[in-house]
Amino acid sequence: MRAVLATLGYVLSADRREVLMIRRDARPDDIHFGYHNGLGGKLEPDEDVATGMRREVREEAGLECGELDFAGTISWPGFGRGGENWFGFLFRIPRWSGTPRTANPEGSLHWVPVADVLAGRIPMWESDRHFLPLVFAAEPRPFHGVMPFHEGRAVSWSCTTG
Repeated sequence: MRAVLATLGYVLSADRREVLMIRRDARPDDIHFGYHNGLGGKLEPDEDVATGMRREVREEAGLECGELDFAGTISWPGFGRGGENWFGFLFRIPRWSGTPRTANPEGSLHWVPVADVLAGRIPMWESDRHFLPLVFAAEPRPFHGVMPFHEGRAVSWSCTTG
């Protein structure tokens, strides 16, 4: 399978009760418009996933990552605007430095209670509810998921932990 390689990171507050999320509200043609999401994006051809995650957080939030805590991977067949396959490397980012921006060209940045994210009180992809409990688990274990999309919606979810 050919896939777009990407990162998705969740910058945590010092007490781990809040997460910095982008509300994609800058471009109405954005497939993520109106949704909150973690930070991240496509990997550059010459970078590894950790370097790509650090670059994306720097570009989107103006922060320098300290520790990157690997959360897992997700294969999203059919996710892209044109039905592209995406493969994401997910991270928790518990240590960082700098002052987060309030916005970037994709949207506004907000500290959101993790409890609200897990309870579904934040507008985001409906499908995120499947993997976010694994990302924010009290005792997280790396996971590997597959979430096929069809016509803009997840059609199933399978996952193994290890």
